[in-house]
Amino acid sequence: MPKRIEDNKNNDIPVYLFTGFLGSGKTDFIQDTLSTPEFNGGETTLLLVCEEGEQEYDESKFADPVAIHVIEDEEELNPDDLRELVRLYKPDRVMVEYNGMWMLQSFFQAMPRNWIIAQEMTFFDATTFLMYNQNMRQLCFDKMKTAEMVVFNRCEKGFDKMPFHKEVRIANRKSMIVYEYSKYDMEPDDIQDPLPFDKEASQFEIKDEWFAEWYRDINENDSDYDGKTITVKGRVAMADELLEGQFAFGRHVMTCCVEDIQFAGLLCYYSGGGEFHTGDWIKIKAKVRVEYSKVYGEKGPVLYCKTVESCEAADPEVATF
Repeated sequence: MPKRIEDNKNNDIPVYLFTGFLGSGKTDFIQDTLSTPEFNGGETTLLLVCEEGEQEYDESKFADPVAIHVIEDEEELNPDDLRELVRLYKPDRVMVEYNGMWMLQSFFQAMPRNWIIAQEMTFFDATTFLMYNQNMRQLCFDKMKTAEMVVFNRCEKGFDKMPFHKEVRIANRKSMIVYEYSKYDMEPDDIQDPLPFDKEASQFEIKDEWFAEWYRDINENDSDYDGKTITVKGRVAMADELLEGQFAFGRHVMTCCVEDIQFAGLLCYYSGGGEFHTGDWIKIKAKVRVEYSKVYGEKGPVLYCKTVESCEAADPEVATF
């Protein structure tokens, strides 16, 4: 059940975003939610339906007033049109049944400033997910990477959860995963995801094949690394805005597909001399400090190098999960 937001004193409009492909169970879930007294306390809901399937809403069962607006074209997702809908319907909250074939960035860019994501859930039919993920990986990844909860429905008892679990964790390490066998029979995912290295140690080495997981974890849980000493291999990236003794260190990482390969780097300090150029492969031994940096524009992990030495390229050169 979505988290109900109460006592909104800032005129922000909470948005409940439900994503997934056609036939994944979004409509049934939204229907049940809007028919449940526990989630409804007299609020007016604007329900944006971005795709219409065979299942239709039964408005007679809604506990509170609901204004349903169908968005037929992705171009209708823009701040001006969404603000006009707020003016017309004056909702206390917004629910969105999103089109599974549209990238989420379209919606996030269109949201008016006072629209705040209260909860994001994505739904997949377990009988077709692995096929969809193989053939439309970018769309599946897009729906999982920011979801607070991922629901696999139409599951069968005793099925192998690991392929489903692994695909969600590649996209998002923090999502709650739920397997639904029937409307009243659900099971939360309890598969553990231990890191391949011991970050509890005061110093440790990151192997080539661990880079992507390490990079994601140090950014999500930087305080766990504060004061630790690490040895890791990567590439140099220089930039005009970096000061003397500073350089960016990292590797190209592929999270979903070839189109999304990008350089994942951290700020490094090194005063030990040596001339390095963008693209050089190096192996560093560095102490991590979590501190504010103008390069980040906020606090983040900064690597203070004790040693820097040239090395052969990582294998593979592009890091993956």
